[in-house]
Order: sequence, then C-alpha cells, then structure tokens
Amino acid sequence: MSLEQHHLIMVLKDILENQQLDCCGSVSECEQIGRLVKSLLMDETFDQNTKEMLTEIYYYCQKGANSANLEQHIEAHQNQLSQWVSEMNQLL
Repeated sequence: MSLEQHHLIMVLKDILENQQLDCCGSVSECEQIGRLVKSLLMDETFDQNTKEMLTEIYYYCQKGANSANLEQHIEAHQNQLSQWVSEMNQLL
C-alpha cells in the first residue's frame, strides 16, 4: 500500500469514525468523503470487496449531503459506519 493510499484511507476512516461516534456531521464532511472515495476508487490495486465498500460509502455520503436531516441519516447508518471503520482498520 502506497503512503498516499494509506493516508487517504486513514483520513476517510477518521471522518467516518467521528460521524459514527458523534452521530453528527456536516455537508462539507460528506463532500470530503466523496472526494476521498473517488481518489481511492481510481486505484487499481484494491480488490472487488474493497471497491464495493468504497462505492457504498460514496452513496452514503451523497445521500447524506442531500439529506434534509444529516444527523438522522448518520444515525440510520450506524451499523454500516461501524462495519466500514472495521474493514478500513484491516486495510491499514
């Protein structure tokens, strides 16, 4: 894993973990998640499972950014957030 890839995953994991723990976030965080995921999806070294996870995270952030109630959106996705953070820990 390249240093840049490692750093992007760490930042993504930190944002998702904060949303999971705090049950809140911002539209700008969702937009940043989207940018991070797009960058990571361009990397051909990820396996299919990782790409699927990243795609799910991308849709999560897109829906969150357009949600009328972002906190409710985050609360509704607590299980997925926990799973994604756990999977990212395994990537690091």
